[in-house]
Amino acid sequence: MIDLWFVIIAFLWSGYFVLEGFDFGVGLLAPFVSRGGAEQRQTLRTIGPVWDGNEVWLITAVGAMFAAFPAWYSGLFSTFYLPVVLILVGLIVRGVGLEWRGKVSDPFWCDLGILIGSALPAFLWGAVFADLLLDSALAAVVGGTFTLALCALHGAVFLALRTDGRVRHRARVAALAMSAAALPLAVIALSSLGSGLGAGGRQGAGLVLELGSLPALAAMGTLAAAVALVWRRREGWAFTATAAATVLTSVAVFARLRVAPLPGLTLAEAASGPYTLTMLTWIGLITLPFVLVYQGWTYWVFRKRVSLVH
Repeated sequence: MIDLWFVIIAFLWSGYFVLEGFDFGVGLLAPFVSRGGAEQRQTLRTIGPVWDGNEVWLITAVGAMFAAFPAWYSGLFSTFYLPVVLILVGLIVRGVGLEWRGKVSDPFWCDLGILIGSALPAFLWGAVFADLLLDSALAAVVGGTFTLALCALHGAVFLALRTDGRVRHRARVAALAMSAAALPLAVIALSSLGSGLGAGGRQGAGLVLELGSLPALAAMGTLAAAVALVWRRREGWAFTATAAATVLTSVAVFARLRVAPLPGLTLAEAASGPYTLTMLTWIGLITLPFVLVYQGWTYWVFRKRVSLVH
């Protein structure tokens, strides 16, 4: 049961990073790929039907941690209290900006809120997990910068896939430009993650580190493939590649956390009792398939490109 729920939580976090990753990227790039109010609306309409549903993955992941691994939950969110609060502030500001933008005469402050509210979580989640794994301020900065660049690249590819006209062209150019930052940062961040090296970092079991290095190397490869696919105007496959790179990065992170989710704390020590885990399993078996089917249906309904509307 302990291993099962660790895998479920890793799955939920991975889904959150993939889906909110392109949300954050669109919010970051919207002012730069849009010219005028009509193009800004076109850009933000790509995430309009899905951004709030994507945030549910975070709520579910955190709720599962609280129920299945309360010691891990309390230790993680108390240790990183300030960055987590800033993440929540960013999500609130971004949500307000997205909801109010069409209801005010001057959307400047809404657009600024969307930009800041996208940048804060995109950077801080990477910084939190990098510092958790490697116990280094430098690692936190590198990790945060990498996830910020990865979200921007992921969002640019998503925009190239979901828009047409000039916004699509600018999004493609932005994706190629962001790859110049994302690829070198991926080599630095994922190499440290895969090898388990870092100032003050914790060295886990050798087998787990080897397993963690495999998805880290695969993430670098899929990220490079995404850039090549963008260059060839294969936006659908490029988006699949950036999503895969995000998932593989998450797998590498949780492979390390499997050894010790917090310093001095094993997964077994962090877990709830057998009865609680059994009840959670039955609840998850009943509810999770409905959530996945509903969200998949939502993406299918809104799968077409978003055109410019004046």
